[in-house]
Order: sequence, then structure tokens, then C-alpha cells
Amino acid sequence: MNINLQQIATIKSPFCDLKDMPVQPKGAKDIYATIEFKDEFAEGLKDLDGFSHVYLIYYFHKIDSHQLSVIPFNDKTDTPRGVFSTRTPMHPNSIGLSVVELVSVVDNIVTIKGIDILNGTPLLDIKPYIENFDKVEGEVKSGWMQSSADEVSDMRSDERFVQ
Repeated sequence: MNINLQQIATIKSPFCDLKDMPVQPKGAKDIYATIEFKDEFAEGLKDLDGFSHVYLIYYFHKIDSHQLSVIPFNDKTDTPRGVFSTRTPMHPNSIGLSVVELVSVVDNIVTIKGIDILNGTPLLDIKPYIENFDKVEGEVKSGWMQSSADEVSDMRSDERFVQ
């Protein structure tokens, strides 16, 4: 099955180079960016400003191949992992997901904070984070990922996924 998606907006961030970028939103907690929605989708932003956080679903437009086994950032053992147990951009469909803070919505421009995304990245969708829907209760496991919050915040990209 072929699935056709369309770009609804463009993410404008201060990151113009993949090298040395934060690898997760936690590492970019004070970084602001804007999302410029195509005019035809601006009406869909109505009422979004009532939410504190949003999910961004985007396309890794600088990735032209995938890998089924990768050594991810924050893996202290440098062990090859199955790509589906990682947050790397090397997935077969090159789709990214980030939760970011929503700062404002003005006309077709959404301002966000906590961005770890390359400038010019195509946005496929935006959805509100709703605590009563999305917050995980009880025991949470993070598999192989054992890095502390500080280690995650300090991690920067290197050459491993730059093409």
C-alpha cells in the first residue's frame, strides 16, 4: 500500500546543520522555533493555543536511506539495536515525533519551545498533548536506554546519521 502524505507546514529552527544538534527535545529545552503553516491549513489552528504542549509529526527530509540496526545516541554500551527500539532518524519511513512546548499561535505561525529539529523540516501533522489521554501511569520501562536526564540533555549529534 502506498500512503500519500502532504506537507502542511515548515519548521523554522536555528539548526541549519545536522552535526552537533541536540538529539532530543530535552537537550533543546530553551530553543525557540516557528512553524509556518500553509495558508490553506491556517483555519485548523483554531483553539490550539489553549494547550501547553503539542506533538510534532514531521519528515526527516535529509535522510535518504534507512538502517534496520543502528547504534543510537545515549546507548552507553555502543550496542547495535533494532531501529524500531530507537528514536534515530534512520527508520524506513523517516518520520519524526517530538513533544514541544507551545508558546503562541498567531495567524498561520506557531511558536514553539524545546525544538531539536533541523531548519526547513516539513511538518506532516500537529496534535495537542492531552495529559488525561497521554500521560503514562504505573511502571514505565525504557528498555536499553539507561542515560540520566542530564546525559540526554547534554547529548549532541555526531556523524553517525549525517549523510
